[in-house]
Amino acid sequence: MQIASKCRLFNSHFFSIFPQSIKPKIPFSPNIPKNPQFSIYASSSRTFNSSSSSSSSSSSASILARKVLFMAPGVEPEDIKEDMILPGSNIVVGPYAGDAKIKEVEFVKSSNKPKDCPKDERPEFAMLGRSNVGKSSLINALVKKKEVALTSKKPGKTQLINHFLVNKSWYIVDLPGYGFANASEAARMDWSSFTKGYFLNRDTLVSVLLLIDASVPPQKIDLDCANWLGRNKIPITFVFTKCDKMKGGKAKRPDQNIRDFQELIRQNYNHQPPWIMTSSVSGLGRDELLLHMSQLRNYWNNE
Repeated sequence: MQIASKCRLFNSHFFSIFPQSIKPKIPFSPNIPKNPQFSIYASSSRTFNSSSSSSSSSSSASILARKVLFMAPGVEPEDIKEDMILPGSNIVVGPYAGDAKIKEVEFVKSSNKPKDCPKDERPEFAMLGRSNVGKSSLINALVKKKEVALTSKKPGKTQLINHFLVNKSWYIVDLPGYGFANASEAARMDWSSFTKGYFLNRDTLVSVLLLIDASVPPQKIDLDCANWLGRNKIPITFVFTKCDKMKGGKAKRPDQNIRDFQELIRQNYNHQPPWIMTSSVSGLGRDELLLHMSQLRNYWNNE
């Protein structure tokens, strides 16, 4: 099957999850638990597991599940069990989840134009986020190697599209960070232009992992990026970083910032995109994120 046709079939599943089009101010009012480290499922487990014959209750549970949880391919709301939901996320594990171990990784190339990226038709996951979100540190944590991705105390260091081949079968793509205030306006425009070109023309893209800094309140630039991806029907997973950082004084905790971000996202998304909490320092969410990526990748490969 040609890759472009395969991409359309792949997206046909995920756009039953992601918005058909961004529609502002869509009502959404489930009871979100105060601590997002515990799935929405935890507060609704009685409803999902209920043996009640009430059809209205079952219907309500299905609607809630579809709006709040990320339904992995091959999973129906009535089949959900508590241990199927990854900790610190809204992601349901389905039958396509498989071997998530990273055995080897190698840098392949840097490209300054989307057309120069590898053309071997392997599936890929793109890492995107603000320049100081901890993107390179997360890549290093995922592959368990130091300096696989370039890390720097100076945000904005990555200015090219960098492809890393994992297990000789799929790619992690390190994209330039956005929103680096100290970069020139021309440079920021160039980064934005060629990054968007990559998203719109890359048929092998399985999903964008949009990194959001959980140690700070929601940022408009992150919300704008998420909404642009949604409008252009680009599959997305929110990866909340720095979830180990506890702010002092009047600053909000990471779980509060995550909850605030989700509330804002619900204003524009028909269904909650997949999200997961991570920390490159403590390793929180590493294995869970790789498992999520494995089921998306395996579904892609089987289409």
